[in-house]
Amino acid sequence: MKVRILVTFKDSVLDPQGQTVMNALHTLGYESVRDVRQGKVFEIEFAGLSREKAERLVPEMADRVLTNPIIETFSWQIVEP
Repeated sequence: MKVRILVTFKDSVLDPQGQTVMNALHTLGYESVRDVRQGKVFEIEFAGLSREKAERLVPEMADRVLTNPIIETFSWQIVEP
């Protein structure tokens, strides 16, 4: 089973890299871009893991290792059964 975990800053946290990318897009003429938030993507492949076990382990791993829960949030999905 493979899962994809997306980590982003919480809405209340300033994202200077996202602002820089948005400014660059505006400079290149993409004025309709309203906001850009940058993040991290983790793809983790498990061997012999049930969906139920993944639903317990993935949030635990994200909280303990992959995110700073004070300033970041995450979402995840199974991308390969």
